[in-house]
Amino acid sequence: MTFKAYTLTKQQTLPLKQLFGLSVGAGFSVSAMYYNQPIIGLLSHAFQVKVSEAGLVAMLTQIGYALGIFFLVPLGDMVNRKKLIISKLVLLCGALWLCSLSSTFPILLITSLCVGILATSAQDIVLASTVISPPNQRGKSVGIVMTGLLSGILLSRVFSGIIGQFWGWEIIFQLAASIIMVLIIYFWFSLPTMPSQNTLTYKQIMASLKPLWQQFPQLRQSVIAQCFVSIAFSAFWTTLALFLSHNYGLGSATAGAFGLAGAAGAISAPLIGGLSDRIGAHKILLVSISIVILSFIAMLFIPLFTIHLQIGWLVLCVILFDFGINATLVSHQTIVYSLKPEARGRLNSILFTFMFIGMAIGSAAGGYLYQHVGWNGVLVLAIVAPLIALMIRMKSTTPIALA
Repeated sequence: MTFKAYTLTKQQTLPLKQLFGLSVGAGFSVSAMYYNQPIIGLLSHAFQVKVSEAGLVAMLTQIGYALGIFFLVPLGDMVNRKKLIISKLVLLCGALWLCSLSSTFPILLITSLCVGILATSAQDIVLASTVISPPNQRGKSVGIVMTGLLSGILLSRVFSGIIGQFWGWEIIFQLAASIIMVLIIYFWFSLPTMPSQNTLTYKQIMASLKPLWQQFPQLRQSVIAQCFVSIAFSAFWTTLALFLSHNYGLGSATAGAFGLAGAAGAISAPLIGGLSDRIGAHKILLVSISIVILSFIAMLFIPLFTIHLQIGWLVLCVILFDFGINATLVSHQTIVYSLKPEARGRLNSILFTFMFIGMAIGSAAGGYLYQHVGWNGVLVLAIVAPLIALMIRMKSTTPIALA
């Protein structure tokens, strides 16, 4: 199986089965950094640490992801992207095995940081789809691959919550490593050779990040807005398992199952990508961020319902806010990838570095607020952060021309 790279005309499209392969690969790759969120309580018990300390596992994984995006994803602009993807997947497989073998909490923190760094192979896979897609189909292609990535983020919690509750946290990472081994074999035979379109050195690539930041106001607006939206996303998912346990006596399997509700929003990614191609990402962003804000406001009213309706209301809110967050991310990607095609790896690096800085802040702040203020404190953070993002987007009215 081979891709017809660099030969597609504007009338051609990338075959769906090839996009599906990239989508699945992105999903399983990014899943590696989310397995720990539904099992924070299990890790707290296993290593005899406070819940707020166990939350550092999720925070360091996200910091690792931000570091990997900033320092490793730009390599895609200077090396063969296929070799980069496979090399990082091999290392990710090893990091997951080491994570499962952690005997002390500090070792778990270090291995979690490494998992986050190497899970950025998912970003390389998304960028591979932009390289081999025609310009007028790029938003749709990104949307399809992002469906896999976003589904991986959400369904990883289902997998982790169920496996963790019935078989233990170590098995989660061992099974994850086995899945990555299968991905390595698949991409070895299926990915095309994607040579670099640049002759820059790594030092020059990294030095060019600052000029890119200064050159494009659309980039600055997009990454800062996505950062604030990500704070809300991470604060919610990091504390959900604790909220369900303390208020309803539900285990990690139920917390993980909420990923199924969120996955409904991930299905919308191709639609959002296509709409971004046609009507513009800016209009979609104003609506999608508003949906996120309203969804978290709605969660404040959960205590007003009977106990039997509270979970149903929460599920509805999760579907809506995940739809809004997914639409926000795909739209921001459509904007950023259109700015300078030959620098997509670096532009993607800047976007997702800020995004996962936001997620790390959300994990740390969410855990702190839950322990010291309670669930409503988490919700206030989840409302205020995307509200700032909305104000940033409202100041941006410049239309984006797709390249």
